[in-house]
Amino acid sequence: MKLFFDFLPIILFFAAFKYAEADVDAAAGFASEHFGFIVSGGVVGATEAPVLLATIVVMVATLVQISILVLMRKKVDTMLWVTFVLITVLGGATVWFHNPTFIKWKPSVLYWAMALGLWASSALFRKNLLRTMLGEQVLLGDEAWKRLNYAWIGFFAAMGFLNMWVAFNFSTSTWATFKVFGGSGLMIIFMVAQGPYVLRHMKLAEDAERLAGTGVREGDAA
Repeated sequence: MKLFFDFLPIILFFAAFKYAEADVDAAAGFASEHFGFIVSGGVVGATEAPVLLATIVVMVATLVQISILVLMRKKVDTMLWVTFVLITVLGGATVWFHNPTFIKWKPSVLYWAMALGLWASSALFRKNLLRTMLGEQVLLGDEAWKRLNYAWIGFFAAMGFLNMWVAFNFSTSTWATFKVFGGSGLMIIFMVAQGPYVLRHMKLAEDAERLAGTGVREGDAA
């Protein structure tokens, strides 16, 4: 349920985009009539109507998402706040200038912000954010956490460049599909690929912890 809640804004973005894309003239008329007051010139063209309407939907959905968490007195993750700020700034620019370029930058900026956050916390503050977030659920050694941290930094950095490549070498429709399914799919594949490594090092960490608890050195146990 939480996973669906987290992904709901981008699902709604994709649904709104595809619905509007099915009849761009009607979408342009609807956008001009109802949202012309927040668009430069007051008129939305058929080519930009789908992404503009989808951007408005994702902005509202993210705001509602945060509001629900606040009303339920649940913690709003830092990354959700960052996402909201980026959507508000870049999405707002997309709507006002009716130009999809700004919202296309949003995933890359978010990916790079996450990569920078993981790197800076480790290099500057000697703190592993992955371990902070997952340490209670996953038992790993220091070196294993360090390697995972570097792996995620590389992944987020690469995803940022990949998003830019798709955004500016393919149609907006292709980019919207990649944003929802390509980005999410690659992240799932990346996480699954780490499974054998994590399981192997979890076993090593558990064995070391058990030996430490019994007072037996690892060499003696062998």
